[in-house]
Amino acid sequence: MAETKTRRGRADKRQAILDVAFTVFAERGYRQTCVQEIADAAGVAKPTVYNHLADKETLFREAMLAAADAAAAEYTAAVDRLRDPGPDLRAALTDTAARLLRGGSGERGRALHRLASAHSAEYPALVDEVMRRTMIHLREALADRLARLALAGTLRPCDPDVAAEQFLALLTAPLETRTRLGTRTPTAAELRAIADSATDTFVRAYT
Repeated sequence: MAETKTRRGRADKRQAILDVAFTVFAERGYRQTCVQEIADAAGVAKPTVYNHLADKETLFREAMLAAADAAAAEYTAAVDRLRDPGPDLRAALTDTAARLLRGGSGERGRALHRLASAHSAEYPALVDEVMRRTMIHLREALADRLARLALAGTLRPCDPDVAAEQFLALLTAPLETRTRLGTRTPTAAELRAIADSATDTFVRAYT
């Protein structure tokens, strides 16, 4: 029992360090951030950071991936709304769209976008992995839900991968414009307008 608590405590501290590190990297950028700043922000000694993460590059990578996994969980929860859309498909799609937009336009979503864009040339494998865990995973999950809706006759027969990609494009393209590529937070009214417009276009095309 004591060993289990120790492992859990170590895992919790590691996650706390990663959460703080992501915030600091997002505010200052990778090059401008030093490990001491992260240790100070996390309220731990610098050697403690190195005990959990080997070096600054590892810390950056793991912080990015942890943030990507957290975003993916949020996106998956939003898409799960379509498991049982009920009698009003438009309402279910609009709700899903709104939740995805809130995730993408929130602080974590915008920070991931900024950091991935800024370091895509320097760390292409990391950015690819972030994309795989977030947008590619989201597209696959959404395609699965849309395929089930098509089999049930709620949507017309379609290629679910293409349908998912198009639905997400209807959300992400306007969102990038409204957020200025992740540099501003859109208003609730703007997000609702994007969700409504995307759903209206998608429903017209696929029902």
